[in-house]
Amino acid sequence: MQQQPMKGQESGSRGGAEVGGVKRRAERDDPAFPSSPPSPLPIFLFPSELVFYSDQRSSHRRVLTLYNPYTFTIRFKVLCTAPSLYSVVEAEGSVRAKSCVDLVVRHQDVSPRHWGRRDRFRLEVSGGGHGANREVWAELRGGEATAQNRPTAPPRLLPPSLAPTPYFTLPQKVRRLSQFAVSMVMGVVCVAFLMLPLHSEPNSLVPSYAHVTVTQKLVCAYALGLLTMVFLR
Repeated sequence: MQQQPMKGQESGSRGGAEVGGVKRRAERDDPAFPSSPPSPLPIFLFPSELVFYSDQRSSHRRVLTLYNPYTFTIRFKVLCTAPSLYSVVEAEGSVRAKSCVDLVVRHQDVSPRHWGRRDRFRLEVSGGGHGANREVWAELRGGEATAQNRPTAPPRLLPPSLAPTPYFTLPQKVRRLSQFAVSMVMGVVCVAFLMLPLHSEPNSLVPSYAHVTVTQKLVCAYALGLLTMVFLR
């Protein structure tokens, strides 16, 4: 018995080309076939990991700093693999050009059953026709921070002649005040540096020698994030 061609099938290369052309047009016009993904957008987010300590209340609140060094506004959205264990202040929003935003992350349950648990935060960013995402690990540890876990020597009874006097506590207070002042000055310098225009941006208000690079702004944003973490502890 002679075989019959399938319905819509034509012999010759012309028919195959037409069918292929219809298919390609359908893929291009049909919303079910998305267009090519946007090119990746570098994300400047600090720090790269969040560590919480069960016995240190100040560590139950961590800050993620998102910096936008571009000339356009970027939008962001924070996702988490365990949303019931964390709360994020302003988990979705936007960052203006050459600005930064602090995302406050709080751990909601530091009970022992979650010690050693590692979760992931995912930051999705889009803007200027580009898009990208970045992941940050979060971990809950028992006890307090490592610096405070160091064993201390047992107190020793000193004779009255060697006992410390209030005079020796003054330099320590002065040293703390000087460290705080230096940190504040560094924070102001970093913020001022982040507001300067890039070399590739024409700006008549700022002289050319005051323009900076993206790498320099990245270093300042990282330093500002570290200072923020120190103040929040």
